[in-house]
Amino acid sequence: MKRTKTTDYITEIEKLKKKKNAIILAHYYQTGDIQDIADFVGDSLALSQKAASNDADIILFAGVKFMAETAKILSPGKKVLLPDMAAGCSLADSCTAEEFTKFINENPGRTVISYVNTTAEIKALSDIICTSSNAVQIVNSFPETEKFIFAPDRNLGNYVKSLTGRDIVVFNGACHVHEEFSLEAILKLREENPEAKIIVHPECELPVRMIADYIGSTAGLLNFIKKDQGNCYIVATEPGIIHQMKKASPGKIYIPAPPKDSTCGCKECNFMKLITVEKIYNCLKNENPEIILDKKTMEDAREPIMKMMQIYEKLGL
Repeated sequence: MKRTKTTDYITEIEKLKKKKNAIILAHYYQTGDIQDIADFVGDSLALSQKAASNDADIILFAGVKFMAETAKILSPGKKVLLPDMAAGCSLADSCTAEEFTKFINENPGRTVISYVNTTAEIKALSDIICTSSNAVQIVNSFPETEKFIFAPDRNLGNYVKSLTGRDIVVFNGACHVHEEFSLEAILKLREENPEAKIIVHPECELPVRMIADYIGSTAGLLNFIKKDQGNCYIVATEPGIIHQMKKASPGKIYIPAPPKDSTCGCKECNFMKLITVEKIYNCLKNENPEIILDKKTMEDAREPIMKMMQIYEKLGL
Protein backbone atom coordinates (compact mmCIF):
# COMPACT_ATOMS: atom_id res chain seq x y z
CA MET A 1 0.00 0.00 0.00
CA LYS A 2 1.32 3.43 -0.95
CA ARG A 3 2.07 5.49 2.13
CA THR A 4 0.23 8.76 2.55
CA LYS A 5 0.14 11.40 5.23
CA THR A 6 -3.14 9.87 6.44
CA THR A 7 -1.62 6.40 6.82
CA ASP A 8 1.28 7.97 8.76
CA TYR A 9 -1.23 9.62 11.10
CA ILE A 10 -3.06 6.31 11.55
CA THR A 11 0.21 4.54 12.42
CA GLU A 12 1.08 7.21 14.97
CA ILE A 13 -2.44 7.14 16.43
CA GLU A 14 -2.12 3.40 17.06
CA LYS A 15 1.20 3.98 18.85
CA LEU A 16 -0.24 6.79 20.96
CA LYS A 17 -3.28 4.71 21.94
CA LYS A 18 -1.04 1.95 23.30
CA LYS A 19 1.35 4.34 25.00
CA LYS A 20 -1.40 6.35 26.71
CA ASN A 21 -3.95 3.56 27.27
CA ALA A 22 -6.47 5.46 25.18
CA ILE A 23 -9.52 4.35 23.22
CA ILE A 24 -11.30 6.04 20.35
CA LEU A 25 -15.12 5.99 20.35
CA ALA A 26 -16.74 6.99 17.05
CA HIS A 27 -20.30 7.64 15.98
CA TYR A 28 -21.78 6.11 12.83
CA TYR A 29 -21.93 9.59 11.26
CA GLN A 30 -18.16 9.97 11.17
CA THR A 31 -16.33 9.47 7.87
CA GLY A 32 -15.34 5.92 6.99
CA ASP A 33 -11.61 6.39 7.65
CA ILE A 34 -12.35 7.50 11.21
CA GLN A 35 -14.81 4.68 11.81
CA ASP A 36 -12.12 2.23 10.69
CA ILE A 37 -9.52 3.45 13.21
CA ALA A 38 -11.96 3.60 16.12
CA ASP A 39 -11.92 0.98 18.86
CA PHE A 40 -15.70 1.11 18.99
CA VAL A 41 -18.31 2.48 16.57
CA GLY A 42 -21.94 2.84 17.53
CA ASP A 43 -25.06 4.93 18.00
CA SER A 44 -25.66 7.20 20.99
CA LEU A 45 -26.94 4.40 23.24
CA ALA A 46 -24.07 2.01 22.52
CA LEU A 47 -21.52 4.81 22.86
CA SER A 48 -22.99 5.79 26.24
CA GLN A 49 -22.72 2.19 27.40
CA LYS A 50 -19.13 1.95 26.18
CA ALA A 51 -18.21 5.27 27.80
CA ALA A 52 -19.51 3.96 31.13
CA SER A 53 -17.61 0.69 30.93
CA ASN A 54 -14.02 0.64 29.69
CA ASP A 55 -10.50 0.27 31.10
CA ALA A 56 -8.93 3.22 29.29
CA ASP A 57 -7.29 6.21 30.96
CA ILE A 58 -8.18 8.45 28.02
CA ILE A 59 -11.35 8.47 25.90
CA LEU A 60 -11.06 10.29 22.59
CA PHE A 61 -14.50 10.95 21.17
CA ALA A 62 -14.84 11.09 17.40
CA GLY A 63 -18.26 12.65 17.40
CA VAL A 64 -19.86 15.86 18.60
CA LYS A 65 -19.60 17.74 21.86
CA PHE A 66 -22.70 16.40 23.64
CA MET A 67 -21.41 12.85 23.08
CA ALA A 68 -18.03 13.67 24.59
CA GLU A 69 -19.78 15.39 27.50
CA THR A 70 -21.82 12.23 28.07
CA ALA A 71 -18.63 10.20 28.16
CA LYS A 72 -17.15 12.57 30.75
CA ILE A 73 -20.33 12.44 32.86
CA LEU A 74 -20.24 8.63 32.86
CA SER A 75 -16.47 8.40 33.37
CA PRO A 76 -15.61 11.48 35.48
CA GLY A 77 -12.24 10.06 36.50
CA LYS A 78 -11.04 9.68 32.92
CA LYS A 79 -9.62 12.28 30.59
CA VAL A 80 -12.11 12.82 27.73
CA LEU A 81 -10.88 14.47 24.55
CA LEU A 82 -12.74 15.97 21.59
CA PRO A 83 -10.57 16.74 18.54
CA ASP A 84 -12.53 19.89 17.65
CA MET A 85 -14.56 21.83 20.21
CA ALA A 86 -16.51 23.45 17.36
CA ALA A 87 -18.11 20.04 16.67
CA GLY A 88 -21.46 20.94 18.17
CA CYS A 89 -24.98 19.83 17.27
CA SER A 90 -27.84 21.84 15.77
CA LEU A 91 -30.35 19.80 17.80
CA ALA A 92 -28.53 20.30 21.10
CA ASP A 93 -28.12 24.00 20.28
CA SER A 94 -31.88 24.33 19.66
CA CYS A 95 -32.54 23.88 23.40
CA THR A 96 -30.75 26.18 25.83
CA ALA A 97 -30.87 25.74 29.59
CA GLU A 98 -32.71 29.06 29.95
CA GLU A 99 -35.36 28.10 27.37
CA PHE A 100 -35.75 24.63 28.79
CA THR A 101 -36.11 25.82 32.37
CA LYS A 102 -38.89 28.13 31.22
CA PHE A 103 -40.56 25.26 29.29
CA ILE A 104 -40.47 23.02 32.37
CA ASN A 105 -41.96 25.76 34.54
CA GLU A 106 -44.75 26.30 32.00
CA ASN A 107 -45.59 22.56 32.10
CA PRO A 108 -45.39 21.60 35.80
CA GLY A 109 -45.97 18.15 37.23
CA ARG A 110 -44.51 16.26 34.28
CA THR A 111 -41.64 13.78 34.12
CA VAL A 112 -38.89 15.34 32.04
CA ILE A 113 -37.43 13.04 29.38
CA SER A 114 -34.54 14.48 27.43
CA TYR A 115 -32.97 13.00 24.34
CA VAL A 116 -29.27 12.19 24.69
CA ASN A 117 -28.62 14.78 21.96
CA THR A 118 -28.54 17.58 24.52
CA THR A 119 -25.95 19.52 26.48
CA ALA A 120 -24.87 18.50 29.96
CA GLU A 121 -26.91 21.41 31.36
CA ILE A 122 -30.12 20.07 29.79
CA LYS A 123 -29.42 16.57 31.06
CA ALA A 124 -28.95 18.02 34.54
CA LEU A 125 -32.45 19.51 34.36
CA SER A 126 -34.01 16.17 33.35
CA ASP A 127 -35.55 13.23 35.20
CA ILE A 128 -34.41 10.63 32.69
CA ILE A 129 -32.54 10.47 29.38
CA CYS A 130 -33.43 8.46 26.29
CA THR A 131 -31.95 7.69 22.89
CA SER A 132 -33.72 7.09 19.60
CA SER A 133 -33.09 3.37 20.20
CA ASN A 134 -34.97 3.23 23.50
CA ALA A 135 -37.28 6.29 23.73
CA VAL A 136 -40.48 4.25 23.32
CA GLN A 137 -39.40 1.66 25.89
CA ILE A 138 -38.40 4.38 28.37
CA VAL A 139 -41.81 6.08 28.10
CA ASN A 140 -43.67 2.78 28.38
CA SER A 141 -41.70 1.82 31.49
CA PHE A 142 -43.68 4.47 33.43
CA PRO A 143 -47.27 4.08 34.67
CA GLU A 144 -49.97 4.83 32.09
CA THR A 145 -51.06 7.90 34.05
CA GLU A 146 -47.62 9.52 33.87
CA LYS A 147 -47.38 12.83 32.01
CA PHE A 148 -44.19 13.81 30.22
CA ILE A 149 -42.12 16.59 28.77
CA PHE A 150 -39.99 15.43 25.84
CA ALA A 151 -37.05 17.49 24.59
CA PRO A 152 -35.57 18.69 22.39
CA ASP A 153 -36.44 16.96 19.09
CA ARG A 154 -40.02 17.65 17.95
CA ASN A 155 -39.96 14.92 15.32
CA LEU A 156 -38.70 12.15 17.58
CA GLY A 157 -40.97 13.39 20.39
CA ASN A 158 -44.08 13.31 18.23
CA TYR A 159 -43.07 9.92 16.81
CA VAL A 160 -42.81 8.52 20.35
CA LYS A 161 -46.13 10.17 21.25
CA SER A 162 -47.83 8.52 18.26
CA LEU A 163 -46.47 5.07 19.13
CA THR A 164 -47.21 5.19 22.85
CA GLY A 165 -50.41 7.27 22.94
CA ARG A 166 -49.06 8.94 26.07
CA ASP A 167 -49.60 12.49 27.36
CA ILE A 168 -46.40 14.12 26.10
CA VAL A 169 -45.67 17.81 25.67
CA VAL A 170 -42.90 18.18 23.07
CA PHE A 171 -40.24 20.89 22.99
CA ASN A 172 -39.82 22.58 19.61
CA GLY A 173 -36.24 21.62 18.65
CA ALA A 174 -34.90 19.88 15.55
CA CYS A 175 -31.86 18.47 13.76
CA HIS A 176 -30.86 20.43 10.65
CA VAL A 177 -29.82 17.26 8.81
CA HIS A 178 -32.95 15.20 9.40
CA GLU A 179 -35.32 18.07 8.64
CA GLU A 180 -33.70 18.71 5.26
CA PHE A 181 -34.65 15.51 3.46
CA SER A 182 -36.93 16.09 0.48
CA LEU A 183 -40.14 14.05 0.37
CA GLU A 184 -40.54 14.71 -3.36
CA ALA A 185 -36.96 13.72 -4.18
CA ILE A 186 -37.23 10.53 -2.11
CA LEU A 187 -40.46 9.55 -3.91
CA LYS A 188 -38.79 10.25 -7.25
CA LEU A 189 -35.88 8.03 -6.23
CA ARG A 190 -38.28 5.22 -5.41
CA GLU A 191 -39.96 5.61 -8.81
CA GLU A 192 -36.53 5.19 -10.37
CA ASN A 193 -35.72 2.28 -8.04
CA PRO A 194 -39.05 0.51 -7.43
CA GLU A 195 -37.38 -2.33 -5.54
CA ALA A 196 -35.87 0.10 -3.00
CA LYS A 197 -37.08 0.24 0.58
CA ILE A 198 -37.13 3.60 2.33
CA ILE A 199 -35.51 3.47 5.77
CA VAL A 200 -35.82 6.54 7.96
CA HIS A 201 -34.51 7.94 11.24
CA PRO A 202 -37.30 9.11 13.61
CA GLU A 203 -35.76 12.62 13.73
CA CYS A 204 -37.09 13.08 10.17
CA GLU A 205 -40.25 15.06 9.55
CA LEU A 206 -43.66 13.35 9.56
CA PRO A 207 -44.19 13.28 5.74
CA VAL A 208 -40.88 11.44 5.32
CA ARG A 209 -41.69 9.04 8.16
CA MET A 210 -45.10 8.32 6.60
CA ILE A 211 -43.55 6.85 3.43
CA ALA A 212 -40.99 4.77 5.30
CA ASP A 213 -40.77 1.00 5.08
CA TYR A 214 -38.82 1.05 8.33
CA ILE A 215 -38.20 3.71 11.00
CA GLY A 216 -35.36 3.32 13.48
CA SER A 217 -32.26 4.67 15.15
CA THR A 218 -28.93 4.46 13.35
CA ALA A 219 -28.29 1.09 14.98
CA GLY A 220 -31.85 0.05 14.11
CA LEU A 221 -31.36 0.98 10.46
CA LEU A 222 -28.11 -0.98 10.36
CA ASN A 223 -29.69 -4.05 11.93
CA PHE A 224 -32.63 -3.81 9.53
CA ILE A 225 -30.51 -4.01 6.38
CA LYS A 226 -28.58 -6.93 7.85
CA LYS A 227 -31.74 -8.99 8.39
CA ASP A 228 -33.95 -7.77 5.57
CA GLN A 229 -34.24 -9.80 2.36
CA GLY A 230 -34.26 -6.70 0.17
CA ASN A 231 -31.38 -5.54 -1.98
CA CYS A 232 -31.77 -1.76 -2.29
CA TYR A 233 -32.39 0.95 0.31
CA ILE A 234 -32.99 4.70 0.28
CA VAL A 235 -31.38 5.84 3.52
CA ALA A 236 -32.88 8.92 5.21
CA THR A 237 -30.31 9.73 7.86
CA GLU A 238 -26.79 11.14 7.91
CA PRO A 239 -24.96 9.15 5.19
CA GLY A 240 -22.00 8.22 7.41
CA ILE A 241 -23.98 5.12 8.44
CA ILE A 242 -23.74 3.79 4.88
CA HIS A 243 -20.07 2.94 5.51
CA GLN A 244 -21.13 0.39 8.13
CA MET A 245 -24.01 -0.82 5.95
CA LYS A 246 -21.62 -1.59 3.11
CA LYS A 247 -19.34 -3.47 5.49
CA ALA A 248 -22.25 -5.43 6.98
CA SER A 249 -24.02 -6.29 3.71
CA PRO A 250 -21.66 -5.42 0.83
CA GLY A 251 -23.83 -6.93 -1.90
CA LYS A 252 -26.67 -4.46 -1.37
CA ILE A 253 -27.30 -0.98 -2.80
CA TYR A 254 -27.58 2.07 -0.52
CA ILE A 255 -28.85 5.39 -1.84
CA PRO A 256 -28.55 8.49 0.39
CA ALA A 257 -31.85 10.37 0.61
CA PRO A 258 -31.55 13.78 -1.10
CA PRO A 259 -31.96 17.12 0.70
CA LYS A 260 -34.57 19.73 -0.18
CA ASP A 261 -31.84 21.99 -1.56
CA SER A 262 -29.82 19.99 -4.08
CA THR A 263 -27.08 22.66 -4.12
CA CYS A 264 -26.19 22.25 -0.44
CA GLY A 265 -24.44 19.53 1.50
CA CYS A 266 -27.06 19.64 4.23
CA LYS A 267 -27.78 15.90 4.15
CA GLU A 268 -24.41 15.60 5.93
CA CYS A 269 -23.77 16.80 9.47
CA ASN A 270 -21.18 19.54 9.07
CA PHE A 271 -20.41 19.28 12.78
CA MET A 272 -19.58 15.56 12.58
CA LYS A 273 -17.39 16.17 9.55
CA LEU A 274 -15.20 18.65 11.49
CA ILE A 275 -13.41 15.66 13.00
CA THR A 276 -10.50 14.44 10.86
CA VAL A 277 -7.75 11.84 11.23
CA GLU A 278 -5.17 14.64 11.54
CA LYS A 279 -7.15 16.31 14.32
CA ILE A 280 -7.45 12.98 16.13
CA TYR A 281 -3.68 12.55 15.95
CA ASN A 282 -2.96 16.04 17.28
CA CYS A 283 -5.60 15.73 19.98
CA LEU A 284 -4.24 12.42 21.23
CA LYS A 285 -0.65 13.65 21.03
CA ASN A 286 -1.32 16.87 22.96
CA GLU A 287 -4.23 15.52 25.08
CA ASN A 288 -6.17 18.61 24.15
CA PRO A 289 -8.92 19.87 23.67
CA GLU A 290 -10.27 18.24 26.84
CA ILE A 291 -13.86 18.14 28.05
CA ILE A 292 -14.11 19.93 31.40
CA LEU A 293 -17.41 20.02 33.31
CA ASP A 294 -18.13 21.26 36.80
CA LYS A 295 -18.76 18.59 39.43
CA LYS A 296 -22.38 19.53 40.20
CA THR A 297 -23.42 19.51 36.54
CA MET A 298 -21.82 16.10 36.09
CA GLU A 299 -23.53 14.70 39.18
CA ASP A 300 -26.94 16.12 38.25
CA ALA A 301 -26.62 14.92 34.65
CA ARG A 302 -25.33 11.47 35.57
CA GLU A 303 -28.42 10.52 37.57
CA PRO A 304 -30.95 10.67 34.66
CA ILE A 305 -28.49 8.92 32.32
CA MET A 306 -28.02 6.08 34.81
CA LYS A 307 -31.81 5.82 35.22
CA MET A 308 -32.07 5.26 31.48
CA MET A 309 -29.37 2.60 31.49
CA GLN A 310 -30.88 0.83 34.52
CA ILE A 311 -34.34 0.71 32.93
CA TYR A 312 -32.88 -0.53 29.66
CA GLU A 313 -30.95 -3.24 31.49
CA LYS A 314 -34.00 -4.19 33.56
CA LEU A 315 -36.05 -4.62 30.39
CA GLY A 316 -33.36 -6.95 29.05
CA LEU A 317 -32.81 -4.87 25.90
